[in-house]
Amino acid sequence: MFEKLEEKLRRFNKLQGLVADPKVISNPREYKRYAKELASLQKIVSKYDEYKRVSEEISSLEGVIKEKHNEEEFLKLAEEELREEKHKKEALVKGLEELLFEKDEDRDKDAIMEIRQGTGGIEAALFAQGLFRMYSKYSVKRNWKTEIISSSLTEKGGFKEVVFSVSGEGVYGRLKYESGTHRVQRVPATESSGRIHTSAATVAVLPEAEEVDVEIKPQDLKIDVFRAGGRGGQHVNVTDSAVRITHLATGLVVSCQDERSQHKNKAKALRVLRARLFDKIKQEQQKKISQNRKIQIGSGDRSEKIRTYNFPDSRVTDHRIGFTTHALEDVLNGDLDEIIDALKEADKKSRMK
Repeated sequence: MFEKLEEKLRRFNKLQGLVADPKVISNPREYKRYAKELASLQKIVSKYDEYKRVSEEISSLEGVIKEKHNEEEFLKLAEEELREEKHKKEALVKGLEELLFEKDEDRDKDAIMEIRQGTGGIEAALFAQGLFRMYSKYSVKRNWKTEIISSSLTEKGGFKEVVFSVSGEGVYGRLKYESGTHRVQRVPATESSGRIHTSAATVAVLPEAEEVDVEIKPQDLKIDVFRAGGRGGQHVNVTDSAVRITHLATGLVVSCQDERSQHKNKAKALRVLRARLFDKIKQEQQKKISQNRKIQIGSGDRSEKIRTYNFPDSRVTDHRIGFTTHALEDVLNGDLDEIIDALKEADKKSRMK
């Protein structure tokens, strides 16, 4: 662990020199990239500096106590202070482990979430809507802000697809564990025989990328505008406000028609495109890492069945870590912390190995 910390400290010191270099300062994009990396290392370096200071204080106090010739009252005070400093050191070690082994450089980013109806017809669309409600309620509990970017409703209710942003403190670091296939087992309202149906919805959680993370060149984009269609308000089918953006280099296509303004739809579509491009880069990096070791938890693999919501037993099971709770209603009402905390702990242990 300490080798990794020293490595980060060396990188931090190097970055401090780079952001003060006139050549770097004259290149805004390069300067912003280095400044951002420097800021991301600040917390762990500060904690490591504090750890070293406390370690030195412990050594000094142990030396004082060893001498034995000090006054008894003074020795008692030194021993009490030593105990306090050792407690501090233990807490610092734990904090450093969390920052080092749980540290995802994107953990503090906002997120863009995409929920799509899977197998199961209308029941799957209703489940997708239920998942959106669950994440919306969870966001309220954590004082995060959600904003729908685009959505597509079925004629009988429920979402074919909904794309929305979540912003706030530490959003991606917690929600990244939600990527994957979610499965529901329940009796649909339309089922007269009481037979349990199994349906699914997929969830993708993408770190919201900034311009410094992904460069999108105007010449790489094909932008089409068209008349909004489908369910909506009175403005639908009145103006050519809907926007479709195709990224020619990768073939990624993003459409947005929820806003009346073409300009707003374009801005939202670009946010999603930038997040998808950034995610594509991350997934390719993850594949390279996976050749040597596979980190299952938090890998963002959307093809993996990660969780089952079983209504007859009021049970929620996360299959990655074998976690089960019988508080189904609470979970669907946004009480996700117990599951996410368990996933974070398992992820940390996996990384430490």
